[in-house]
Parts: sequence; structure tokens; C-alpha cells
Amino acid sequence: MWKLMRNLSRNKGSVAVAVLLMLTNNVLSLVLPMLMQSIINDGVSGKDLSFIWRQGLQMLALSVCAMFAALAGSYFTAKVAMGFGRDIRQAIFYKVESLSQCDIDKIGTSSLITRSTNDARQVQDMVMMMLRIMINAPIMLVGGTIMALRTNAQLSSVLLVAVPIIAGVAVLVSKKVLPMFRRIQKMTDKLNQLLREKISGIRVIRAFNRSDYEDARFRESNLDLTGLALRAHRILAALIPFATFMLFFMILGLLALAAGQLQLLDPAVEAERLKIVNIVGDMSAFMVYLVMIIFSVVMAAALFVMLPRAAVSAKRINEVLETETDIREPGQEAGSGTKAASLLTGHLSFENVTFTYPGAAEATVRDISFEAVTGGTTAIIGGTGCGKSTLVNLIPRFYDVSGGRILLDGTDVREMPTHDLRQKIGFVPQQAFLFSGTVADNLRFGKEDATEAELWEALRIAQAAEFVEKLPNGLSDMISQSGKNLSGGQKQRLAIARAIIRRSEIYVFDDSFSALDYTTDAKLRKALQETLAGATLLIVAQRIGTILQADRIVVLDEGGIVGIGRHKELLQSCPTYREIALSQLPEEEIS
Repeated sequence: MWKLMRNLSRNKGSVAVAVLLMLTNNVLSLVLPMLMQSIINDGVSGKDLSFIWRQGLQMLALSVCAMFAALAGSYFTAKVAMGFGRDIRQAIFYKVESLSQCDIDKIGTSSLITRSTNDARQVQDMVMMMLRIMINAPIMLVGGTIMALRTNAQLSSVLLVAVPIIAGVAVLVSKKVLPMFRRIQKMTDKLNQLLREKISGIRVIRAFNRSDYEDARFRESNLDLTGLALRAHRILAALIPFATFMLFFMILGLLALAAGQLQLLDPAVEAERLKIVNIVGDMSAFMVYLVMIIFSVVMAAALFVMLPRAAVSAKRINEVLETETDIREPGQEAGSGTKAASLLTGHLSFENVTFTYPGAAEATVRDISFEAVTGGTTAIIGGTGCGKSTLVNLIPRFYDVSGGRILLDGTDVREMPTHDLRQKIGFVPQQAFLFSGTVADNLRFGKEDATEAELWEALRIAQAAEFVEKLPNGLSDMISQSGKNLSGGQKQRLAIARAIIRRSEIYVFDDSFSALDYTTDAKLRKALQETLAGATLLIVAQRIGTILQADRIVVLDEGGIVGIGRHKELLQSCPTYREIALSQLPEEEIS
């Protein structure tokens, strides 16, 4: 919690103003009962109407000043808290951007969403409460107690009974609800995960008529969270009625003490009549101080009850901010192979590459060694789950190798800054993801300053120009989130165009032609070979037809290489490749 509070230094000007205004409001609030006491004790007892008017106007003026100080203090407090929440959310977002895929998998996508929204809001609200209560409560408690003792020491004896009781109850409540709030945050993560799964998999759910099952899962999780939250907040809600009960209990005690003092006085005697008036004035001021003291204790109790919940959220946020990413940026010293880098462009080498996912029992890929030469096309094929996508994800360092190394132009990719490395790669992922926005906006993810001519050229190469021209607004036509208003083939072609437009040294197509028909597939590959003749092409494919003309085909099976060569060579030398080919094409066509 306190580590995050250091971010308040960015708003130290607003914090100082808020503190000053709160102090002003508190001081004025403590002075006002004194003026009221003076009006009763001096003005009423002396029947001095002019004195009453003067003091009354002073009270009115100070009340107005206190009101404006409170309003302005609330404004600056809210400004500081909102700015703090903005900074925390921004820090989480930037941190998540820097994390590797392994790091994100460890924390969980749904948990990251909760931490950047719900947890950040809890800490933000806590900052607002602290700025208000940590200034108001001590001053009102200490100041009110001093002023109450100064007003009438005998009446102050009721404080010795009630205040320790309220403080003790607050401590017990805090200990009770802290474990509940920890469980609430974890259950919120689970609820977000279920909701995310249901939204993402809505088509599968409907296709298999599993809506009732998913509704039951969500309902159960939601009711568990609701029940726990209700229990926690019922306990918290009891604080205010309890404080109100104690307030009236103290007022009754105050009236009893005042009545005892008044019984000893005779109104017929002038001196004792003045004492009666003074006791009434003291009691009026004392009751105001009493309300201040009680509610300062209640506010402090509420703060200490909410602090554990915010502490839980702050801890979860710090877990993200302090996560050390698995993808390390290289130091200033040059890595081995820097000299060779100037002689090659887009030359990719895998040397005994092994990778194991965190927590996995065995390696997903192991002892992978091959080269992808500049200007050539290297294809990777194999059965489902053999490690094809995992292998190409190691090139832009979405994950780092567990063993061996990957060399780009003679330099280990781990010795290259990730920004420079990824600038050399045009990557088309297995799932063609598009952002909400126009067609042009999506293409310019590859090159921000791309001209309209460059956009159309990339679309032409990706065989997407024809369908984009038919859109109502062409390049300015809107794409919905994740490209839900496009077909699978259209999304793949736009994703390919986005990669092509940046003109990289290496292009990685991770099963990026699977949704295309054979004619479009052939046209696209021909256009790629003609336009990107000087670049290194890496194609992951399931279809034999996509890789027939590749310069080198790498065949994977159960995470290892079982064959490398051209199409005709592999038909003779690699049973796995021949089996894949025969499963897709008649024997007379594959040769």
C-alpha cells in the first residue's frame, strides 16, 4: 500500500492544498461551538442583544468560510485520488505491455483485468478516504476532546466510557472482515474468468446447447461472491448504528450529569441563575464536541476497516508492478556474433533449440536445428500439438528458449533489444486478431505513416483489395472488435496485409492461410514470392498444398524434427511427411 502511495508525489501541489483546506475547515469547526457557548453564557445571561448579533454574525461568516473550505477540500481531494487512480492504471497497463507471454499466463488474463479495474478502484477510494479522514479524524478527536475538557471537565467523564468501547468494537470488526475481503478479490477474479469465457465462447456454447450449464456455473459463482460480500458489508454497516447508539447513550449520560449539577442550584439566586445559564451553554457546546468526537472515532474505525481491503488490492497490484519479466533486455555489451550481423540480412538459424512451458512435465520442442536462408521460403509442418506455433513464437521472443539458441544474422536474439528484433519481423499469428477501427487503422498498425497507395499495395499482395473495394467506405469502413463483422478468410488476409506493409527482413506466417480457398492461397503465395523475394519467409502450415514450392520443409513430430528437405525428397525419406501428404491428396497428385 505504502509503495503505491509514493505516486502521490506527482500530485503534491494538490495534496498540499487539500490538506490546508481540510485543516482550515477543522479549525473553524472547533471554533464555532466556542462562539455559540459565548453567545449563551455572555450574551443571553447578560441580556446583551448587540453582543449576540456580533457573535452571531461572526458564527455565520465562519460557517460560510468552513463550508467553502470543505467544498474546495473535497474537490482537491477528489482530484488527487482520481489522478492517483489514473497513474496506477497507467502503470499496470505499461507493465503488462512489457511482460512476456509466460508472465501473463502465470497471473491470468482475468486477474489482470480485475487488478487494473477493481483493485485500482479500491486503492483509489482508499486514498480519498485517507486524505479526508486521516486529517479530519485526529484533529476532531484530539481537538474535540481538549475543547470538551476545557468546556466542562465533569461532563467529559462520559467520554472515558464510550470512546474505548467504540474503538474496541472497530478493532474486532477489522479483524473479522479482513479475511473476507481477501476472499472477495479472489472470487471476483473467478467471476471475471467465467464471464470472459462465456463471452468469448458464446458460439460454442450455443452450438452445443450448453447455455443452461454455463448459466448455472456463473450463477453459483455470483451467489457465492454476493453472499460473502453481504456478510462483510453487514458487519461494516453495523458500525454506524452502533456509533449512533453510543452517541445517544452519551447524550443521555451528559443530560444526567448536567441535571445533577442543575439540581444543586437555585434559579432565584442571581449568581446561581448565571451558573445555570453557563451550564446550559457548556452543555450545548459540549454536545457539538461530543458529536465531533464520536464521528471522528467512527470515521477512523471505517478507515481501519477499509484499509485492510485496500491493502489486499495494493498487494495484488504490486505483484504485477514488481513482476520480473522472463524476457530480459540485453546489456550494453555486444553479444557474440555481432560482427557477422553486418554481413547477413534476415538469416535465421536454430541451434539445438529446446523449450518447456513453465510447469510442464516435458519439453514442447527439443533439439531443433535448421536454417532459414535469406530470400528463401522455409515451411514447418506436422501434426496437431507437435510444437509448430511454439517454435515460431520463440523468434520474436514471445517466449525465451529453455536451451540452445536462435540466431538472427549471426546474433542471438536474446542479445538484441526486443524493439529492434521485432522491427525486423512481420508476424502473422495463428488467430488473425483485428482491432476495432477502420481498415486503414488496422493496416497502419504495421506502419503508422503508410500512405493510401501503400495500403492498397499491401491489400493487393494479400488478395484483400477486391473485398475492401466492395465495402461501403473502402479503407474507412469500420471493423468491429476482433473483426467479428468479417469472415475468417477476410480477417486472415487483412492480418497478412498488416504484416506486409512494414517491409521486414523476416515474415512469419503461423498457419495464416488455413481459412483461404486453394485458389486464393495459390495467388497469395505467388504474390508473396514476387514481392518479398529478398525477405526470409517462414510458413507454418497444415495443408500440403501451401508448402509444395517451399525451398525447405521442416517436419515436426512430438516436438522433434523427423525430416528436412524439399517436397519430393521428403516423400521418399520421411514417413511422417508422406502420411500427411497422403491424408490430404491422392497419391497421383502429391508427386
